[in-house]
Amino acid sequence: MEYIEAISEKTGFFVSRKSFSLELGGELPEVSVAYRTWGSLNRERNNVILVCHALTGAADADVWWDGMFGEGRGFDPAKDFIICSNVLGSCYGTTGPLSRNPHSGKPYGPEFPAVTIRDMVKLQRLLLDELGIEEIKLVVGASLGGMQALEWGCMFPDRVRAIMPMGVSGRHSAWCIAQSEAQRQAIAADRDWNDGWYEPGNPPARGLAAARMMAMCTYRSFENFQIRFGREKRDEVTFQAESYLRHQGEKLVSRFDANTYIVLTRAMDTHDLSRGRGEYARVLESLTMPVAILSITSDILYPQEEQEELVRHIPHATIEYLHESYGHDAFLIEVDKVSRLVKTFRDEITAKDSSAA
Repeated sequence: MEYIEAISEKTGFFVSRKSFSLELGGELPEVSVAYRTWGSLNRERNNVILVCHALTGAADADVWWDGMFGEGRGFDPAKDFIICSNVLGSCYGTTGPLSRNPHSGKPYGPEFPAVTIRDMVKLQRLLLDELGIEEIKLVVGASLGGMQALEWGCMFPDRVRAIMPMGVSGRHSAWCIAQSEAQRQAIAADRDWNDGWYEPGNPPARGLAAARMMAMCTYRSFENFQIRFGREKRDEVTFQAESYLRHQGEKLVSRFDANTYIVLTRAMDTHDLSRGRGEYARVLESLTMPVAILSITSDILYPQEEQEELVRHIPHATIEYLHESYGHDAFLIEVDKVSRLVKTFRDEITAKDSSAA
């Protein structure tokens, strides 16, 4: 399976030959980052928007978030310099389980070390340093991307002017951890798993597909499944809901790696802004930049109570709601609404900068 086919010809690569230390211990002897950019840096170099992708995303934000880019949209290349990099541990060009281990000459596979959201952000900062970018106007991301946005606010507050996390919490709940573990066990139960090692072109397809099917049930909502599928059948024996899930599982198997799925879901489980920093509410209160939070009211993975908890404690936070039936994936579906919200927040930041100048 050639995952590289999913990488755009417009993708850039930054390679650091220096060892990269990891939060949970150990290090990577070298790291590579796949990234895309849109627009141009202005003279002041202060028009940077960093877009952070979700679990199975890549640097090609204009593909998976189509409709967010363009004149009058949330990300306007005529005004801003937009960057999206593939996260550490992924399979779309950034160092991950499919990458060659310089020490062995073979892919890391299941021996790829555990990474955290903070490791991902640290690597993004390394990329921005290489690009000569010292200030980020806005960090935007949903789900795993929202975790990164929040960590940018905690880790590098002097470099970030505003953040916009969507459909996410400040710490991964027991509910989310349980969902991820069930999906990982589905992969592990596949007869082709073999403790994480498998021949190229012969991944644990049934296990990874099952994991994706389980995940899709949490990315949407009860109402969405009822409206879209009801009890309709595709044929005499197959319900439309069954057919939809099987299709989603097959699609992921064709473009994603099982070890990568394990690494990234475990990284999401580590998400906790208060880890090693003190009491949760106090940590949230330390985020002093403007924070615009997007809550999806039908989200069963990250319910609105978690976003409302964020806005109660973050001093300069506001909250907007998507009252849609799609569930967690609404940020990918209701793109026009999300784009308007991002544009409004971006314009507010620009206006404040102009008045302060």
